[in-house]
Amino acid sequence: MRPLYFLLLAPAFLAGQAPAPQKIGAINIQAAMTGTKEGQKAADELSKKLEPRKKAIDGKAAEIRGLQDKLQRGGAAMSDTAKTDLTRQIDERTKAYNRDMEDAQAEINDDQRKIVDVMQAKMTSVIDKYAQANGYTIIFDVSNPNTPLLYISNMIDITRDIIELYDKANPVTAAPAPAAPATKK
Repeated sequence: MRPLYFLLLAPAFLAGQAPAPQKIGAINIQAAMTGTKEGQKAADELSKKLEPRKKAIDGKAAEIRGLQDKLQRGGAAMSDTAKTDLTRQIDERTKAYNRDMEDAQAEINDDQRKIVDVMQAKMTSVIDKYAQANGYTIIFDVSNPNTPLLYISNMIDITRDIIELYDKANPVTAAPAPAAPATKK
């Protein structure tokens, strides 16, 4: 009985050719997207956009903590009506806080999804060109923990190459630097 590999290679031997070598690569697509200049700029812009909302939400959390402290410290000396009123205020503000948190999280998720969708289309184009130019047969995305790869050699990791190519193909314009204050001499 002939080994199975002989049967797989037989057509190449009969044709007088050696089998074409298969080139395999691996990329951490999440690291590639966040490592690009565009990804870093988008993350900074998203952070700046959400900063006022974060401050407002943090203020509400501090207000709730203050009311809870007030209830704990003065609860024994308060009338039942005052305790009930304070507890109702805490509950109402906690519900509003939770709604604000959910809305903010939904907005963050929506903005991130939009950024990822745009970048993923560009990234796919860069990876396709890179794979064709460098003779890759297959490239695995190792950023997904469900990818059934147990070991990846650093020698086949193309993440840095893709980041460099992405940045070249998609240059990011820097925001103008603030004007330096004039100095008196």
